[in-house]
Amino acid sequence: MKICFLLRGEQLRRQDVQRSSLYAKIIFNNKEVSRTSSQTLSADFRIHFGQIFNVQIINWPESIKIQIFETMGMSSIKTEVFVPIPETTILTGSAPIDEIEFSSAHRIMFDHEGVGSGVPFSFEADGSNQMILLTSGKLACSISWAVGEDGVPLVPPVLHENVGVQRSLKHIDAISSIGTSGLTDMKKLAKWAAESRLDPNDPSNTALMQLIMSTTSGEALDNDYFRLEQLQEEFNFVSDQVFNKSKRFRLLQLRSEEVAEFHNFKQVPILDREISEKIFQEYEKKLHEKDTVDITSHLDPHRALVVSFLQKVRDSVKSRFLLGKHHYVLSDMVVEEAVPSISMLGISLLKLAEPRRPLRPRRKERKKVTAQNLSDGDIKLLVNIIRAYDVPIRKSVGGKPPLTSRSARSISETFATSQIPQSPTQSHEWFTNQTSVRPFVEVSFQRTVRQTSTAEGPNPNWNEELKIPFRAPSGDYSTANLQSVTDDMFINVFDEVVYDVLEDDRERGNDVHTRVERHWLGGVQVPFTTIYSQSRIDGTFRINTPPVLLGYSKERNLSSERGWEAVRSLSEGSYLSLFITVEPRLVPGEAVNEKLETQEDEKLLQKAEKFQKEVKQKFPNRRCVTLVTDLTGKLVFVTRFIKALSPPQELLDAFPHDYEATMELVARYVSLIPFLPDSISFAGICDLWCTSDQFLNLLAGDEEEHAVLLCNYFLAMGKKAWLVIGTAIPEGPTAYVLTYEQNQYVIWNSTTGQYYGQFDAFCPLQSVSCLVSADNVWFNIQKYETVMRIHFDTSKSNFWKPFFSRSFPFPGLSSVQPEELVYRRTDKAAAVELQDKIEKILKEKIMEWRPRYPTRWNRYCTSTLRQFLPKLELSRGGEVGDDHSAELQNLLGDYRISGFPINMAFSELSPIIEAVHSTGVHNTVIPQVEFALAVYVHPYPNNILSVWIYVASLVRSR
Repeated sequence: MKICFLLRGEQLRRQDVQRSSLYAKIIFNNKEVSRTSSQTLSADFRIHFGQIFNVQIINWPESIKIQIFETMGMSSIKTEVFVPIPETTILTGSAPIDEIEFSSAHRIMFDHEGVGSGVPFSFEADGSNQMILLTSGKLACSISWAVGEDGVPLVPPVLHENVGVQRSLKHIDAISSIGTSGLTDMKKLAKWAAESRLDPNDPSNTALMQLIMSTTSGEALDNDYFRLEQLQEEFNFVSDQVFNKSKRFRLLQLRSEEVAEFHNFKQVPILDREISEKIFQEYEKKLHEKDTVDITSHLDPHRALVVSFLQKVRDSVKSRFLLGKHHYVLSDMVVEEAVPSISMLGISLLKLAEPRRPLRPRRKERKKVTAQNLSDGDIKLLVNIIRAYDVPIRKSVGGKPPLTSRSARSISETFATSQIPQSPTQSHEWFTNQTSVRPFVEVSFQRTVRQTSTAEGPNPNWNEELKIPFRAPSGDYSTANLQSVTDDMFINVFDEVVYDVLEDDRERGNDVHTRVERHWLGGVQVPFTTIYSQSRIDGTFRINTPPVLLGYSKERNLSSERGWEAVRSLSEGSYLSLFITVEPRLVPGEAVNEKLETQEDEKLLQKAEKFQKEVKQKFPNRRCVTLVTDLTGKLVFVTRFIKALSPPQELLDAFPHDYEATMELVARYVSLIPFLPDSISFAGICDLWCTSDQFLNLLAGDEEEHAVLLCNYFLAMGKKAWLVIGTAIPEGPTAYVLTYEQNQYVIWNSTTGQYYGQFDAFCPLQSVSCLVSADNVWFNIQKYETVMRIHFDTSKSNFWKPFFSRSFPFPGLSSVQPEELVYRRTDKAAAVELQDKIEKILKEKIMEWRPRYPTRWNRYCTSTLRQFLPKLELSRGGEVGDDHSAELQNLLGDYRISGFPINMAFSELSPIIEAVHSTGVHNTVIPQVEFALAVYVHPYPNNILSVWIYVASLVRSR
């Protein structure tokens, strides 16, 4: 008989074992379906449950696991064991009992002799050779499929449409897919590897692939697939066919791609049934007809082809830059004011100490706001009309008193055109006896009209502010949509004429019968994109007065001064001082600042970056241009665009002995190419530069394309010419052309065809930053940047900083321009057909604008005006004297005529309609008034067309 004495610690351990009981939970698809009864742990640490559980399921199981819980006061989980899903051949009654090993890393400590779990201990007295034991064991269980009464296994069908994540893992988990027994069957293993599309090039799969190939006699797997993500197909929620049929996802995708028909969608319905099929009909029709050109919607067949080609270029460029547009920084999403610093506070204090000058007020800088939360009515255009200079005045009748009796008379004059005006230098009587003018300004934008009060004299002063509401297309006030607005603001100057229409002279002392008429004198056209990008426009603009104003003349006339001497005098023409801004001040869009591809040399790129950084530090407000983006989206050095290219021979032969007239004709030819800003063509992307042949094919471009083409033409004509990079009014950052003629510099506006002297006070070019030639770029480092105060001599290094110098010589860059430009002769018969179409449409529009009054057309006057229009084109839009007025008056002596011609470059019909509508010629409400409208289209090479519209109103004298 042996007596064993247990230590106190061992007794406590055995008591804990006896008190410990465990139970198991069966978790099916992460949900508890059954649990065992609680059993006490035996002395040899074994537990026997001996229970069978039946689970009825509908779908294929995703996971089965058993969780072991201990109950000693409170239940706590000890471990969980994942049980493999059995194969369909393992049935009840024949299922083997599998032992599944498990372990748990839970840390358990006791205050007795028990070693615990995850706790270091040692059998040595000094505590060395420490060991850590974890809770581990084996779970003996079996899992099988039940068999029905008919002997068929009760296995649920596999639903491929709703395959979950755990089900998808069977493609990469061989055990869950083919079972443990399949691991020894090489045919099953090879089949599983083929179905799961195992990557044979993955280093982690090397051993498995070698085993399969060695046991299958070296037969390689069929590797006609490639997937970066093995589970891509399994993680697709729906098939591609179902996804493509979803109207909602298609609408979201088209909006994300900024397709024109869908990028304004603000709220996309959640359900497909809420989206109508009609939404996609117009888009699908456009896709179906994208390769066909509908010439019926355009007056000119060639213009229809050009519009189609330009749209393809836009789509290509927008898709290339779409990813870069969606790269946002913090400042794009969060608008916050800068934290005041000591320097800012110091500047504010200095401003308080500045002397106040009430006679010279300054406009305060306004806070910019984003347009994302704006709606219709929130944005207004503020136009401050200040004053005008040299407005055309009514013609004098040689000092004769006003006519009386039954004829319609002006209170201050009779509107006559038969009198040939005298020269301004003939006598003082012409000035004193002349009738002046009563001008007012009318601003028209989006068919909303505002006007000033009526002033007196040829140099009126208004200083009035007009507010005009702005409505964005489709109510979308995003930056990209605002940049693509094509509306123009028309600022027109009218003369208010009051006529005495009293029939009986005997009643003149008691009654006053007058009629007020308004005669269009000229206007200024400003695109909305210019106002939006510049935020404010402040300056003096030249009024585009027609070369012929029936019944009016100029007080100062310099038209007799032809040649380059005229640029030394004050500019001829009328001018209007105004200030335009947007309320509230909007944040203009910025170009995409992505690093673009380029084929330029790396040294040249580093030099360009260094050059721009140096000049930006000294002159941060001056624009430095070295690298520009072409139509392919690549960076190109700017000098590659400058190359001598011959203009059409037809222009050179027009004035063989007058070189100055030839240059003016060439400048007019370039100005007749339609102007289309990049902000409209490629809204929100960047400023793209076209080569001259691309420009002539697209028949549209902005200031850079016009200036480059004109500069290349002048170089081919043997002139010294430079491309000028600077700022002008109203366009802002722009490009002009500089030539050197007879010891003086002449500045050419390529978009209008006009030229100015360096010291012309009314030159629209306000500052000069860079000069570009075919072999160098010069940056202006002078103190001043205004045209009148700088020196254009690029040989002086203290005035101009050259890009290429002795330290970095010109590497001989080849030009991106073609060797020569190919010109096509324009069909004159097509021009005549276009002329008749425009005239017919304009007559229909004028009758449509006068719904309450009959519109009568004087065909005889129309034919007379049509014969005169080619003479205006021959004079290049210049003043032609008053022979035309006298001729009209002789032919139509019984009529009082008021009219004017309008000249435009032809791009499409809508700008012509808007220009005629803005003149207000249709607003005449005189009884028995008659109208005359003539159109002339003059063709130039390459289908460049000059359109003349002569509009006149005739009132029969009584």
